[in-house]
Amino acid sequence: MKRVVSIVLIAIAVIAVFYYLKPVDIYQNKPIEEPQQPIEVPIEKPKTPIIQDKHLNGESEILTLPQLFDKVKDSVVKISVRVGINEGVGSGFVYTSDGYIITNNHVVEGADKITVTFPNGISYTARIIGRDAYTDLAVIKVNTKEELKPLILGDSSTLSVGEEVAAIGNPFGLSSSMTSGIVSQLGRLLDVPNAGGFVIPDVIQTDAAINPGNSGGPLLDMYGRVVGVNTAIISRTGEFSGIGFAVPSNTVKKVVPALINEGRYRHPWLGVSGSDLTPELASYMNIEARGFLVMDVIDNSPAAKAGIKKGDREVSIDGRVYLIGGDVIIGVDEVMVRSISDILIYLQREKVVGDEITIKIIRDGKMINLETVLEERPNISESP
Repeated sequence: MKRVVSIVLIAIAVIAVFYYLKPVDIYQNKPIEEPQQPIEVPIEKPKTPIIQDKHLNGESEILTLPQLFDKVKDSVVKISVRVGINEGVGSGFVYTSDGYIITNNHVVEGADKITVTFPNGISYTARIIGRDAYTDLAVIKVNTKEELKPLILGDSSTLSVGEEVAAIGNPFGLSSSMTSGIVSQLGRLLDVPNAGGFVIPDVIQTDAAINPGNSGGPLLDMYGRVVGVNTAIISRTGEFSGIGFAVPSNTVKKVVPALINEGRYRHPWLGVSGSDLTPELASYMNIEARGFLVMDVIDNSPAAKAGIKKGDREVSIDGRVYLIGGDVIIGVDEVMVRSISDILIYLQREKVVGDEITIKIIRDGKMINLETVLEERPNISESP
């Protein structure tokens, strides 16, 4: 009898141990039923990433105009220049923390003395590091033991017409002035004074007020990044009338490092001049295409070495004289050419001296591909 009781007690003990070793829901104090088959635990897939605005590049949010000014104000400087007995004023902004400052070439060209004044009133004498008349950019440097606050260069190729921008500078010598507006247009050609007819390609047009003294200051997007360097206005009075221009930041990115390292920038050069092919001109020449009519080719230029043919006879169309008989450029590499601006912008954005290019032309009704190597522009009076 005792043996039977012992067996029963042992069985009860085993059942109790098994019960208390089962998983328990700590919130309801109930045993958790064991699954009859393995549970497939779903793997959590990453959520679709939020595509940041094309301008963000690490910036967290769009700034209000007061926030934008507060963010960049300490990095925009006043540049006072003395040329002989004459004095002038312009703007600039900090490029590196050790004192390199970006401005316009026309602000410092021919200067006997350059003084840079920061918003806190402290002034330094600056020296020219490098200048480039073709893009109207210059780099100057101040020596200071204080660590300066450089501005961030944005990507000007992502700008859109209608996008809000702001300009900061020293119009008429009024320090740290801010204006705002929009991008009015992109890819403009801007004539460079005293540059032999050369133009700056890919320029930003804005209606943000730019006046004398703003030259060399930053054009900023609403994340506080520099998207252009304010350089010129179109005005009959010499004051702002709604059309201002800025050299794009992507041009700055190419040119400024060369100005710092070499004192100059080597511009790729083709060596042609001519006219955009108007509908009237195309009809006269019996050409059903858009492109650039080559009227002249510079001797020993890359265009000449490629075998591009220049015009050989004059015609008058709607009161304008053209030299026809030359090639019509309709493409450069994979870029369609409808005007000279397409060529200039492509060379400025994508090419450097020594690059090979394919030039697509129409000659005598036939399409021909010509190869050449871009060379450095020989001097400021040569054709673009």
